[in-house]
Amino acid sequence: MDINLTPRQTQILKRLIEEYINTAEAVGSEVLDRKYSLGVSPATIRNEMAVLTKKGLLKQLHTSAGRVPTPTALRFYVDHLMQEKKMSVTEEVSAKEKVWDSRFNFDHLMRHTTLALADRTKNLSVAVTDAGDVYYAGTANILSTPEFFDIDVTRTVLTLLDQEARIRHLFFDRQYDPAEEVHIVFGQDLDWGDYFEPVGFAFTPFAAGSGRRGILGLIGPCRLNFPVVLPTLRYFSELVSGMTSSW
Repeated sequence: MDINLTPRQTQILKRLIEEYINTAEAVGSEVLDRKYSLGVSPATIRNEMAVLTKKGLLKQLHTSAGRVPTPTALRFYVDHLMQEKKMSVTEEVSAKEKVWDSRFNFDHLMRHTTLALADRTKNLSVAVTDAGDVYYAGTANILSTPEFFDIDVTRTVLTLLDQEARIRHLFFDRQYDPAEEVHIVFGQDLDWGDYFEPVGFAFTPFAAGSGRRGILGLIGPCRLNFPVVLPTLRYFSELVSGMTSSW
């Protein structure tokens, strides 16, 4: 992604995105000035935010409100600005213990994996196979997320779990960069209607045994906690693939 930013614009964008991920609220210059040591005045921050808006990286929801990052900005953040929060050894051991006893039964393995993944990330987790099997856990997680306070958005996302054609299109039929270990899709990329606009997907393939393909994924707001989500998905994918490798 070819986006040219000055060091100051990069710093402001990074802090604004991280604030938005944490709060789900539009971010103003005063908040950035108060919470982060940016070394410039609120007026300068506002001017730089205006430039970032013209570049298509920020958008203003209301005239008097702050700004939120666009999907383009979130992708730029993931590719260039984000620092991953890898799982600690203790967290990895805990995650493995939650699924280890299910390693000889695929259905049980998927159910325990989605439960552990949802618990770790606080999102809706899914596991899908190319045979059409769908497992999920963590529906209560999205109900506590502001983007899903709109019942129509929540209903649309939960209905998706029963729509095999859309699930297959999203996870198996669309073309993705093979160099990406974890794929990120935003609702507006799918042309599935306005109710998908606030929704974000992150997912990665895994070996489902016996030559089958599988996908482990997370569904939540566009502002997924990417520093946690990406390494967590990679860990669970490697864990499950290792367990099914001899099947």
